[in-house]
Amino acid sequence: MLVFTQVAELQYWLDGQRRAGKTIGFAPTMGALHTGHLSLVHAAKAECDLAVVSIFVNPTQFNDLSDLDKYPRLPEEDTALLLDAGCDALFMPPVAEVYPPGDDLTVLLDFRQLDQVMEGVFRPGHFTGMATVVKRLLDIVQPHRLYMGQKDYQQLTIVRDMLRQLDSPVHLVICPTTREPDGLAMSSRNLRLTPEMRAAAPVIYETLQAAKTEFETRPAAVVQAQALERLHAAGLRPEYFDLVDGISLLPVAHWADSDFIVACVAAWAGAVRLIDNLVLKGQTP
Repeated sequence: MLVFTQVAELQYWLDGQRRAGKTIGFAPTMGALHTGHLSLVHAAKAECDLAVVSIFVNPTQFNDLSDLDKYPRLPEEDTALLLDAGCDALFMPPVAEVYPPGDDLTVLLDFRQLDQVMEGVFRPGHFTGMATVVKRLLDIVQPHRLYMGQKDYQQLTIVRDMLRQLDSPVHLVICPTTREPDGLAMSSRNLRLTPEMRAAAPVIYETLQAAKTEFETRPAAVVQAQALERLHAAGLRPEYFDLVDGISLLPVAHWADSDFIVACVAAWAGAVRLIDNLVLKGQTP
């Protein structure tokens, strides 16, 4: 596995690979890698000639600077995991390589309601920073396929819309959420959970599963109220539990309102904010 820290060096190598006819799969990450991240590498290796991974803790998508400071950074462990997974190239740039001083690379697209609901309410500015870094990394790597996990469902929806608006040739591949045996969605933030909160956190997935069963026969308002009560009873502090159309992210009131429905949740487990989602009806495109 080759490791790059400079844009020019990575692009020189990638240009040579493209000239040789190689296809490139790319998975952007912020490090503290787990099995879910490695599943993106495996998917890229299965569908492309080369798997490229970036590790970059993007400062522009943290609206809380203390969260940025606390975000786990494990470069040596991450490198070893990627090597074992068969990754071909790792890009670990400093901030100045991704955001050259004096250049304003901010992505200013109209995502309509997609970035205004759910995470957009509680994390102002997050999706502008996310879209900016994804666009910047895609410009650097120029992959054929982009691999991202379903756990950040709203993020996926916005990236898909960005690619559409930019008429990008990159194909977005959505990989299933990887879970612990007790159902907790794998996340780098799980490393910060206390033992007590780690024991309580699986109720998030249990609540999503309950919603899938209940929503067929009950209005969304009832399902949401019961979900929030379950999360509170487990000692979590939910910010939202929304039942939305899987494309528009607009709320649905009844099972028959949409052919594609997703339940999305965010909750605090002590000092750690966790998100998750579950497709209740239809299939992720």
